[in-house]
Amino acid sequence: MTSVTLRVVETPAELRQGLSGAGRVGLVPTMGYLHEGHAALIRRARAECDAVVVSVFVNPRQFGANEDLGRYPRDLERDLHVAGEAGADLLFHPDVETMYPPGYASTVSVGGVSEPLEGTSRPGHFDGVATVVLKLFNLVQPHQAYFGEKDWQQLAVVRRMVRDLNVPVEIVGVPTVREASGLALSSRNAYLTPEQRGRAVILSRALRAVQEAAAAGGRDTASLRQAGLNVLTQDPEVDLDYLTVVDGDMHERGRVENDPMTRVLVAARMFGVRLIDNLPLWPEGDPA
Repeated sequence: MTSVTLRVVETPAELRQGLSGAGRVGLVPTMGYLHEGHAALIRRARAECDAVVVSVFVNPRQFGANEDLGRYPRDLERDLHVAGEAGADLLFHPDVETMYPPGYASTVSVGGVSEPLEGTSRPGHFDGVATVVLKLFNLVQPHQAYFGEKDWQQLAVVRRMVRDLNVPVEIVGVPTVREASGLALSSRNAYLTPEQRGRAVILSRALRAVQEAAAAGGRDTASLRQAGLNVLTQDPEVDLDYLTVVDGDMHERGRVENDPMTRVLVAARMFGVRLIDNLPLWPEGDPA
């Protein structure tokens, strides 16, 4: 299948018909309001697959009672433009009743990697993520699925689910796309004014400060974390949820090991918007 005209499908039957005869299928799961970060995922899928499906579904099961489900940004015309320009073949845009029909009663829960950090701050969030992702895998039956590294813990949860449940999908993590300032692209950045986005760059500055402390020989997690906190305290608007260093299994250790999967993660509210970001502790891979 070659990408000529982006086709929108809304039901599983339309989806299967649209993929009839396709070779290697790539899936990019999204909640819409697509930006350059999503486009990078789609382009990667386009380069590696014969057919590319982008799903656009604001999944109510991954939002908490006091979160922003009702005001989460939605713009299907924008999504069609971004997905089409990046090379998608199909845009799967189901409604809630299609994904969760009357009587729906099943949930996927992934232990361990889902429990700390976002799992603590947003109870039930990763159950909702795992459930909808597995449903999408079953509907699309992709060979590869593409996820941004910005949602690092989500990526870890999906990888663990695929491994544990023997799901025949290769999970591809794609590096975070950033604004020129360094701010990680996110659909929720739409809630911020340009001046607020400029100040939100402090989160990535804090992550880089932790990287620099590790490059200087720091291995004690508390001291590495303090290097980032010294940056975050410079702006009183930062309402910190967590800043931490974790290994590939999302475990927080007293000292970091020589593991290239070690990551520094941050979550904070600024101007009423919850933002997350992360970077590898050692940006060049294995520590010296």
